[in-house]
Amino acid sequence: MNQISSWAIKNPIPIILLFVLLTLGGVVGFAGMRINNNPDVDFPLVAVTAARPGAAPAEMEVQVTRLIEDSLAGLSGVRHVNSSITDGVSSTTIEFELGTDTDRATNDVRNAMTGLRASLPQDMQEPAVQRIDITGDALITYVVRSPTMSPEEISWFIDNEMSRSLLALGGVGEVNRSGGVDREIRVELDPQRLSAYGVTAGEVSQALTSVNNNLPGGRVTLAGSERAVRTLGAAGSVEQLRETLVPLGDGRTVRLGDLGTVEDKWSEPRRLARYNGQEAVTFNFLRSREASEVKVAERVREEVARIDEAHPELTIEQVTSSVQYIEESYLASLEALLLGAALAVVVVFIFLRDWRATVIAATAMPMSLIPTFAILGPMDQSLNVVTLLALSLTIGILVDDAIVEIENIVRHMRDGKPPYDAAIEAADEIGLAVVATTATIIAVFAPVGFMPGIIGQFFKAFALAACISVFFSLVVARTLTPLMAAYMLKHTHHEDKDPFWMGGYLRALRWSLGNRWKVFVLGVLFLVGSVGLSVAARMSFEFMSPGDEARAAFQVELPPGSTLRQTDEVVRRVTDILEARPEVTSVYAAIGGQDVNQANVYADMVPKGDRELSQQAFARVMVDQLKQIPGARIRAGIAQQGGGPSDGTSYTFSILGDDPATLETAARQVESEMRGVPGLANVVNTAAIARPEILVTPRPDEAALAGVSAGAISQAVRVATIGDIDQNLPKYNLGDRQIPIRLQLTEAAREDLSVLESLRVPANNGAQVPLSAIADISFGAGPATVSRQDRSRIASITAELDGITTGAAGQAVQRLPSVQNLPAGVRQVPAGDAEFIQEMITGFAIAFASGILLMYAVLTLLFKSFAYPITIMAALPLAIGGAFIALVIAGASFSMSALIGVLMLMGIAAKNSILLVDYVIIAEKEGMPRFDAIMDAAHKRARPILMTTFAMGAGMVPIAMGVGADVEFRAPMAIAVLGGLISSTFLSLLYIPAIFTIVDDFAHWTRRRLGKRFESQRQLAHAPAE
Repeated sequence: MNQISSWAIKNPIPIILLFVLLTLGGVVGFAGMRINNNPDVDFPLVAVTAARPGAAPAEMEVQVTRLIEDSLAGLSGVRHVNSSITDGVSSTTIEFELGTDTDRATNDVRNAMTGLRASLPQDMQEPAVQRIDITGDALITYVVRSPTMSPEEISWFIDNEMSRSLLALGGVGEVNRSGGVDREIRVELDPQRLSAYGVTAGEVSQALTSVNNNLPGGRVTLAGSERAVRTLGAAGSVEQLRETLVPLGDGRTVRLGDLGTVEDKWSEPRRLARYNGQEAVTFNFLRSREASEVKVAERVREEVARIDEAHPELTIEQVTSSVQYIEESYLASLEALLLGAALAVVVVFIFLRDWRATVIAATAMPMSLIPTFAILGPMDQSLNVVTLLALSLTIGILVDDAIVEIENIVRHMRDGKPPYDAAIEAADEIGLAVVATTATIIAVFAPVGFMPGIIGQFFKAFALAACISVFFSLVVARTLTPLMAAYMLKHTHHEDKDPFWMGGYLRALRWSLGNRWKVFVLGVLFLVGSVGLSVAARMSFEFMSPGDEARAAFQVELPPGSTLRQTDEVVRRVTDILEARPEVTSVYAAIGGQDVNQANVYADMVPKGDRELSQQAFARVMVDQLKQIPGARIRAGIAQQGGGPSDGTSYTFSILGDDPATLETAARQVESEMRGVPGLANVVNTAAIARPEILVTPRPDEAALAGVSAGAISQAVRVATIGDIDQNLPKYNLGDRQIPIRLQLTEAAREDLSVLESLRVPANNGAQVPLSAIADISFGAGPATVSRQDRSRIASITAELDGITTGAAGQAVQRLPSVQNLPAGVRQVPAGDAEFIQEMITGFAIAFASGILLMYAVLTLLFKSFAYPITIMAALPLAIGGAFIALVIAGASFSMSALIGVLMLMGIAAKNSILLVDYVIIAEKEGMPRFDAIMDAAHKRARPILMTTFAMGAGMVPIAMGVGADVEFRAPMAIAVLGGLISSTFLSLLYIPAIFTIVDDFAHWTRRRLGKRFESQRQLAHAPAE
């Protein structure tokens, strides 16, 4: 290892060539890397959607969802099965363990569904199985406006042209339209005319399907050539459709136009979009899993601009974008990186006062960073918050090795040696220390990359970036730095004057060596005190600190049974209140979708620097203000798609149970107690509110006498009110597409209960019976939605966090009496971020322990001693203590980024100790007494230790100060590193030498005891031979 530097100095060409190639590779790798917000945390998710139009959630649960869940439970690698059942739709999402092959998982689910089909109700659609490839939030939302086009034309333009163009771009996973309408031919049947002609809506629908259709008719050979036969029954225009004769049962026919009105209209709107209060048609897109958020957004922007230019009749403008924040955050990370590097170089110059030496140290940074990308790129890592964080952290470490080498070479030159000889000697002398420091840092980071679960995915990105860049810094420090020093440094007269603080430091060191046990006890007290302080300050855990994206989101929910118009009215009021605020620039609302009583509202805000309230504080204030709107439940934040941890602004408490009544009672009890917990605002119980229903109950005797089955009743009512199920609807040809023909009663008839009672139901003998003669019609209520997890009903209570973290909220809720005494059959499950925090703490503890063991093993091998590594590692508790104190002072919570900071410290704290201990050992080998060796080592190494600390600290300052976007994630880590750096450096300069003497004495004592033992054994062994 020691010969590498001298070989590099003597053979400069291969080294220069190596770094040129590595740099080129790095530049290419960097250009090809994806830019995302977070590492790709890909939970293999598969969704099963089963639709049965008109079915109530309670029926869907028993007849469909439970069967689906039971058939999936036995598949290998299933982590959770979550189901949500709404009106007529059951959606089950199967979450597999990380690392499961998604294609295989999807096939397993598909096979299970095929085997289950026979057990499901016959009148429902085939369950659709698809793997969820989209991830994250909608990146950009656009609004399309046109003075000359109808809403239907704009909607078709988005569904057809826009989505076709965007999905053709690589990386776009889904294009969604919000607002607008779907074209349909509406046949509104008059109930009086139906009963006069003696037909039911269902019969008309079926007759129309068989008459109005183009069908294949076989093949004939005429005049020696083959011809296909086609049966063309489809109407070519709406007029033609009106004139269609519908066959009645007894050989009579009736014109469709005589039964009601036939119009080319659009389906009943179930969703709306508003931009700044104006009704609009909008669309957004989500990226697919393997794509880069920033690059996909760039491509989409170009494509949308091209389409906008090609269609002068309409304008497309951006409404809201979450990708902007990711771009800002990426640029801020790069800025922090460059700023840190610049500050580190300034520190080197202040210490060395030699521009040549500074240039050499500064070259070490790009030479270690750029080649890192040459390896990260092909490994399919993305440039995200975590990788850039790791690199901005390692900036200090990268320059460290170079500083240590240069400082040593300059010290040798002060003794009068020419630069060439000084470089060879100094580099070989310090070789072991540099290798040891790098090896320990890699040993600390490597185990973190193997952590399990979702946290492991985050840390894997970090460990890879850190280990690779630190490895390259070792290569640079052992080859390029000595090489440049040998040829660049000038042999000017370096005055060997001690800095002003050296005398005071050496006096303090003498005292600490004289009072070593006192120093040892003080060190232990410092650690205990810092941990105690963090406990006293109630430092809590959270997964990630919420970021300020200058974009506040709100969820609006009205009671079940509310119409789209009522939801829209509430949203307009919310929009007016938001627009009145000075912080808000625009408001976009998506209303309806799956449930017409729900809406999402997004308020884009002025940049962070131009407002007093943070995004979270603004959302809190607004929710309190919006509570004045009666009959609406409004909460901040919107659920994310694709699983994974939330943004850290809400807390979720979940309980499971099989008995819906007990579960609901328990949930209500917990909800009322949670309202009293300080720091939790807007507590909402998702256990569904009952929705109003109309119950049709057949009277068994009368129905049997009339020959009417429950199925016939159900179909007659369904077709009359919402139309037939989609696959049975007759279709109308528009040339390039088919649109459905929906038959239902007129709107006035559907709002009149007496019409429903007099509906005619077909009997077995061909006659028809009024509904009221065979069934009772009454008002009732049932759950609006049913949520299930792992084959049990789940009730979740969510609350917004008002100034406390997820961890603290969890502790407070666990102490509630209703949570501690849950009824039999009801159990609590970790929900929301609690599950991830639990995973993070356990996984981290294992990684931490293995890191320390690995570090000890590496040091033992390098120093060929079991005792010295203990001395070196004595600095670790001090560093961690310092980190805790810094976090408490800054008021930061212990989140994932603070954990990364603590990890980083372990490597850095060990570094300072290695530099000291290594030199003491060298001096002792040269025959110096221990006390003199320690004083000499401290004298020579104090300066490089302080230099490296200041260089690292300088690199961290811009991040800790919170410059740029996404500071919330990066700052806690920088604060932890700064606190730990300061405490470990100053303490290790005084504490480590004292510990060294204690450990050394203990080692000598052990050696003497063992030596006597072995001596007597040896004498026994040789005795008979004499």
